[in-house]
Amino acid sequence: MTIQMGGVTIDCADPAELAEFWSKALGVADVQHYGDYLLVPAPTEGGPYVALQKVPEERAAAKNRVHIDFRADDRPAEVARLVGLGATEVEEHTVPGMVWTVLRDPEGNEFCVGSFDG
Repeated sequence: MTIQMGGVTIDCADPAELAEFWSKALGVADVQHYGDYLLVPAPTEGGPYVALQKVPEERAAAKNRVHIDFRADDRPAEVARLVGLGATEVEEHTVPGMVWTVLRDPEGNEFCVGSFDG
């Protein structure tokens, strides 16, 4: 038997506020509440969810050790949409065949939006 991807959990100070950002970013309306643990279901059947877990301590490092990578056909438009929802654009990277933008959600958790060329 092998394991399957369930989702990604993000530690945060205010799960409800962050769930508002992530539900809009992913286009999901039915956030599930479990006290200080909120789950934003996957936008596609069987895909990974994003969970938000309240923790008492502040973020300890400037960079995440793990982050979520997304892909988009129109990366610049998607980055602009996410910034409009409250994300912050950090930087852009390009390697042969691929380009991605690093962003931060409203609590500073980094994630990327990329696209492939050819």
